[in-house]
Amino acid sequence: MTNSSAENKNFISKFLSIIEKVGNALPDPVSLFALMALAVVVISGITSSFDIAVTHPGTGELIKPVNLLSVEGLHKILTEMVDNFTSFAPLGTVLVSLLGIGIAEGTGLIGAALRLLVLSAPKKLLTFVIVFAGILSNTASEVGYVLLIPLAAIIFMSVGRHPIAGMAAAFAAVSAGYSANLLLGTIDPLLAGLSEEAARIIDPTYQVNPAANYYFMFVSTFFLAGIGTWITEKVVIPRLGVYEGETGNESLDKLTKEEKRGLKFTLVASLVFTALILWGTVPADGFLRDPETGSLLRSPFMSGIVAFIFLGGAVTGIAYGIGARTIKTDKDVIKGMAKSMETLGIYIVLTFFAAQFVAYFNWTNLGLIFAIEGAQLLESSGLGDIPLMLSFIIVSAVVNLVMGSASAKWAIMAPVFIPMFMLLGYSPEFTQVAYRVGDSVTNIISPMMSYFALIVAFFQRYDKNAGIGTIIATMLPYSFAFLLFWSCMLIVWILLGLPIGPGAGMFLK
Repeated sequence: MTNSSAENKNFISKFLSIIEKVGNALPDPVSLFALMALAVVVISGITSSFDIAVTHPGTGELIKPVNLLSVEGLHKILTEMVDNFTSFAPLGTVLVSLLGIGIAEGTGLIGAALRLLVLSAPKKLLTFVIVFAGILSNTASEVGYVLLIPLAAIIFMSVGRHPIAGMAAAFAAVSAGYSANLLLGTIDPLLAGLSEEAARIIDPTYQVNPAANYYFMFVSTFFLAGIGTWITEKVVIPRLGVYEGETGNESLDKLTKEEKRGLKFTLVASLVFTALILWGTVPADGFLRDPETGSLLRSPFMSGIVAFIFLGGAVTGIAYGIGARTIKTDKDVIKGMAKSMETLGIYIVLTFFAAQFVAYFNWTNLGLIFAIEGAQLLESSGLGDIPLMLSFIIVSAVVNLVMGSASAKWAIMAPVFIPMFMLLGYSPEFTQVAYRVGDSVTNIISPMMSYFALIVAFFQRYDKNAGIGTIIATMLPYSFAFLLFWSCMLIVWILLGLPIGPGAGMFLK
């Protein structure tokens, strides 16, 4: 090893050690939101004692901080605590979405569909199929982490390739490509709800559709699948070389007759469900369009996307369960929904404190004041559309290294950046899509990512000496490539002036 390469290795090791220490020093996200809510109350008391005021650029109204560190503030905090929680936009959307997905996962549909996808792929396309399946798996929340990543190792080993390369490809797709998909997943309504809450700091009537980033993320799916495949074949596999460990008795089981029958039932149910949606949306007078204007953008269909995620998961999951005989009675369906709710305990606790923080931030006018001042600063900086959004992507990617939860970060960042960019003329949907790019690409090199410890365990199954450094060294090429090429894709989108989703442009009208 040359001196320069040794120095580079030492520098990277020190850099990653600093990131790990900083991340470990942060409080639990729940405690972090509680402390931030308390800080907002204290800051509101301090700022209200000074003569601080800004002029709203849209209405000309004079905006001053509101003091919550007072008797009136205490009364407001106490009397509206429950409403803050129950009316918090992301809460209901996530709960309802996961009920339907829980049925599909509980009956075995998702697992069988993923196995069918990789088993039926030609060997030359195997890596691409694994990466593509990994990106699609985020529709079903964490199923890609617990199912596809270890499955990819078995698939690669079964064709004589290094199992860690298979896991790396799947991990990059599931985690670094987290926001991209051909379908809407649980993350779409979750982030849209947070964006809507933040946008209403500026415009109390603003609505953010869960499908607001769909066009951009749809195209991103194929784009990232190709990049992930190239990195795996040209960088990761040559670096790992030939696998010399124990192969064990692991094999990829073929689908059983029951599973095949279940998938046939699922196909029929999916076609019927899709036909009903097309019947309601394609005709000009479709029953899922706006009854007054006939529009699809502000229609019951678009407003009810979360309901369709639930119904789609429920219909296909039940159809599979009946065909595969994994559903014997209605109790089996209920168990699937209940199991998906069991995983949300910590999320509900987190949501309670996040809701209080967002509410206090809005009440005190601190978010609006910060947004107006920040917008004026950015405007005077002279940064154009592209440098501004690239800077925001990098900020999001760096913050993601020390705080893993996408929703937790966005709950903090959205009330600051969305109003700020709205005052500069950028739509909340555009700000959200830039955040999603930055938030996704560094997941795979962040020890703070909630599934990182699980990935270490998976790697150690095939390399007993594998640790955090092994994971990060393996995944860094994906992270850099995804950041570079996904950002370039966003630049092309800006230059062409394309919409990023149904009814969602990059700029405010």
